[in-house]
Amino acid sequence: MIDFSNFYQLIAQNRLQHWLRCLPEQLHQWQANNTHGDFPHWQRVVDKLPSVNSKFVELKNAVSIGKVGELDPSEIRKTESLLKQLSPWRKGPFDIHGVHIDTEWRSDWKWQRLLPHISSLENRFVLDVGCGSGYHMWRMLGEKAQFVVGIDPSSLFLAQFEAVRKFANNDQRVHLLPLGIEQLPKLRAFDTVFSMGVLYHRRSPIDHLYQLKAQLRTGGELILETLVVDGDVNDVLVPPDRYGKMRNVWFIPSAPALVSWLLKVGFIDVHIVDMDQTSIDEQRATDWMNFESLPDFLDPLDPSKTIEGHPAPLRTIIVAKNPD
Repeated sequence: MIDFSNFYQLIAQNRLQHWLRCLPEQLHQWQANNTHGDFPHWQRVVDKLPSVNSKFVELKNAVSIGKVGELDPSEIRKTESLLKQLSPWRKGPFDIHGVHIDTEWRSDWKWQRLLPHISSLENRFVLDVGCGSGYHMWRMLGEKAQFVVGIDPSSLFLAQFEAVRKFANNDQRVHLLPLGIEQLPKLRAFDTVFSMGVLYHRRSPIDHLYQLKAQLRTGGELILETLVVDGDVNDVLVPPDRYGKMRNVWFIPSAPALVSWLLKVGFIDVHIVDMDQTSIDEQRATDWMNFESLPDFLDPLDPSKTIEGHPAPLRTIIVAKNPD
């Protein structure tokens, strides 16, 4: 059973203490209603991972944990076998005591693109919405964030995060909660909020932007990364069925349209800081995620289009401020 008591004790002493009015009951309900059949197995996998006081935890330039000799070869083989049982690994990569988890996404590339354009994370409280297995949260710690909270409803991502944290000496500066953004009250407590790869999965993107704004303190910064299409302020793609074989893609605006949405909900200083065409080197199948990936989602005769004929994935990063 995942134990959230340490998190409760920590936030009881910091600016998130008002979250305790609803959070324990929400997580109790999650534990009572979590019916994913594999979750007990994933918990046993995490429990079986070697316990080691890792003397090397590198988060600034990568997520790399462990020095040579901290685990013997048999323990390394056991670690790799157990971590493979938590596949598919989507976001990364991670290096754990010589085990290289080659994830579907090169999330480090996205991090390199956005980092020059955001405010310093030093001493900040940070929220990562739709954080997946938590790769970017570790990089946020590498930028000296004070306290990092990620939310993602996936039970597998929670197990993957707890596996990595076990090797990172159970670091209590970073926590993943199995919640969706719609379950968060208006906390108005975070200095920085990230929403990366989430907006196009929301049936109401405007509501999502309001929900993100409600988590930021006055003057806080939003980093929004999402799919966009070419076009002007009036252009929005609404896929009639699937997009890149994904069923749950609802709205893909142009970057100017997205800027107008952010201004409409009350953000200021809204800036497009990056536009990037997703490549098959950045998103692809690996031994750690051996299902279909981007090469299978594109038209084999015209990779500028998805298999359905929509524009191929183009992603933007937008930075904005909350004035309220």
